[in-house]
Amino acid sequence: MTMDVTLSPPVSWAETYAGPCREHYRRVLLEMAREDERIICVDSDMGGFEDSFEPHLPQQYVNVGIAEANMMGIGAGLAHAGRIPFVNTISSFAAARSCEQVKIDIAGNNLPVRIVVTHGGLSAGHYGPTHHAVEDVAIIRTLPNMTVIVPADAVETELAVRATAGVTGPVFLRLGRAETPLIHQGPIDFAIGRAMPLRPGDDVTIVACGAYPVHLALQAHERLARAGIGARVLNMHTVRPIDVEALARAAEETKGIVTIEDHLRSGGMGGAVCEVICEHRPRPVRRLGVGDGFLDVVGDELELLEAAGVSADRLVTSASELCR
Repeated sequence: MTMDVTLSPPVSWAETYAGPCREHYRRVLLEMAREDERIICVDSDMGGFEDSFEPHLPQQYVNVGIAEANMMGIGAGLAHAGRIPFVNTISSFAAARSCEQVKIDIAGNNLPVRIVVTHGGLSAGHYGPTHHAVEDVAIIRTLPNMTVIVPADAVETELAVRATAGVTGPVFLRLGRAETPLIHQGPIDFAIGRAMPLRPGDDVTIVACGAYPVHLALQAHERLARAGIGARVLNMHTVRPIDVEALARAAEETKGIVTIEDHLRSGGMGGAVCEVICEHRPRPVRRLGVGDGFLDVVGDELELLEAAGVSADRLVTSASELCR
């Protein structure tokens, strides 16, 4: 007697990393917490952890409710007691509502609290300006001892979360909300503080940070190539510590730099790039980001970025102007 056996088809790379970055973060956090009982998931009624984490490791889960400032103090206390807390909230709440607690309790004491935020930038666009987080990187990167990471896709998210194990101080990990294009189609070499070259070019450099900005930078690279312009693309996933060497080399080897990010033009990754270039190798820099004032437009993240002038068209124009 024979039995028919149906083998499941192998899961492709794209299938493995399908879905929003925050879902992959939850998966990786559970895997890490199973291996290290010091890891504590501190929740603020974010939704998801009560199903993905608490049933599996209830002794390593705390839900403080909608009390973000209090959550940061709890995270600091856990870290001081030898635990490794991952505190979870929306970026606008972490950077603004809880800023004093992050500054004094966590950053000021150099404690290993991992502040993992979702809805970064304009990814919560449908909630309106109260939930836009376009100043968060500017605020957090000025705080002492802080490492700031903005992954470009689900692959980088997994690697970034795992890489926090090697960071002794506080970390701010900024994620979006919905699924975004997959940038990496295979294994990559990821290291905190080291920019990732995505495309070569010797005419102009595009420095991108975050999911859609990196995607737009790759689109612009192809369009510029058809116009005879070689655009180097750097994925600056770590805003602090920023890769000074890669930026100085880009300034030395190309005519100028264009930055693109889902953030205000002031103070974010573009501002950090300007600081480095001004100090180490002066070159023209153009920054694409959100302007001053609230963005009173309803739409998804990509539509709001377009309304703010953060687009492949603007990127091509700015890069072309630098080359001329």
